[in-house]
Amino acid sequence: MIATRESRLALWQAHHVQQRLQSVHAGCTVELLGLTTTGDRILDRPLAAIGGKGLFTKELEQALADSRADLAVHSLKDVPMQLPEGFTLAAVLERADPRDALVSSRFGSLRELPPGARVGTSSLRRAAQLSDAFPQIQVLPLRGNVDTRLAKLDRGEYDAVVLAAAGLKRLGLAHRIRELLAPSLSLPAPGQGALGIEVRAGRDELLQWLAPLAHRRTWLETTAERAVSRALGGSCRVPLAAYAVQQPDGTMRLDAMLAVDGEPKPRRAGAQAPVADFDAAAELGERVAAALAAPGGSKD
Repeated sequence: MIATRESRLALWQAHHVQQRLQSVHAGCTVELLGLTTTGDRILDRPLAAIGGKGLFTKELEQALADSRADLAVHSLKDVPMQLPEGFTLAAVLERADPRDALVSSRFGSLRELPPGARVGTSSLRRAAQLSDAFPQIQVLPLRGNVDTRLAKLDRGEYDAVVLAAAGLKRLGLAHRIRELLAPSLSLPAPGQGALGIEVRAGRDELLQWLAPLAHRRTWLETTAERAVSRALGGSCRVPLAAYAVQQPDGTMRLDAMLAVDGEPKPRRAGAQAPVADFDAAAELGERVAAALAAPGGSKD
């Protein structure tokens, strides 16, 4: 049994895992348990003001604890950096497009936006980078699922919105994308574009059953990204980005961004190193986090 949120995107993700499991374990039956989380119910306040990313996972974790479900499927970027005691990340699936995407009915790119243009986003990370690169625009809060956000755009409440490209593509909405934002402009959130599977700790047989779904390169990259956030106390209250890319020779490049209150520009740092295992990935993330924590953090 898969525990999932009931938004259209969350259900797509759960069905994707369901289909993958049924393809690698012929004859198995995999069902879905749809749940509404606190984060889904409270839409009139910024996520940072009501408790953070854990609001999208705690009801699913309760279903695991109660044995109503065996696993929970999450967008990895929504998974807290420290899981509650008794839970573990069982697998990270191959990452889809990690970039942010501009959606607008009137403008083809961020550079076309006129002074005062209203750009909606739910992310402090996106807001910090957009405001830095385009100080003439208004970056306004925007909550709700993908369809809700697009409806607000279509009603004229915003001139443009910025969403995760992966979510739009998964929902068959790639045609709404006007511009894919390069990581140099809008560095993604840790884990963006990847799916994570959470289970109760100690279920070794379930871990083995899920192992074929794991994508080692994505898991290594997101381990480095999440290590940056973990070291800096990252949550949706902290405007932080991290994006890692592992090369065929085993070298990994990790870039990160941190916006600090009172500082005129976001801090940026980066490093690269050979990464062959999860410990090395975490060490790279901690190294970049230390550079960000130092005033004047800069890319090497």
